[in-house]
Parts: sequence; C-alpha cells; structure tokens
Amino acid sequence: MSENIPNASVPEDEAELRRLRWRCRRGMRELDQLCERWLVHGHPTASEEERRVFLRLLDCEDDRLWRWFMGYEACPDAELDALIARIRALPT
Repeated sequence: MSENIPNASVPEDEAELRRLRWRCRRGMRELDQLCERWLVHGHPTASEEERRVFLRLLDCEDDRLWRWFMGYEACPDAELDALIARIRALPT
C-alpha cells in the first residue's frame, strides 16, 4: 500500500486544478482568459504564497477585477495588485 502514496497525490493535484479552473470561470470571457493564463503559465511554478494570493483574487467581484485588470482603477491591495500585473504580463 505504501507504494500507492506518491501516486495518490496526482489525482488530488488534478482535482485541485479542476476546481481552480472552475473558479476561473467568471462569466466574462476576458476575465476567464486572464485567470486561465495564470493557471497555465503561473500556477505550475508559483509559490504557496502566490497561490494563496491567487485564491484571494478569485474571491473578488468580477466588476472590480475587470477595472483592475483593464487599469481603470488601482487595486488597493498591494499583493493583489502585484499579481494582477504579473498576470497581465504573461504570454497569451
């Protein structure tokens, strides 16, 4: 049974990625694409802290996210603002 333990984490990681992908569905294509971009390019190498900040970002309201990502309004939270800048800089 102990040899199954390393393999047991793979489905859990995949399940977590599916949950995150679902949470990235914002109802606005542009926001969906921005969040998905981070999952593809940022999440695999992100630190636990960056992942925690991303989860906080997903808790924000869509209209605020839109204004922050489009630069219409500055995000008052420095961690979220830094993550937004990193996401905007990721390749499409």
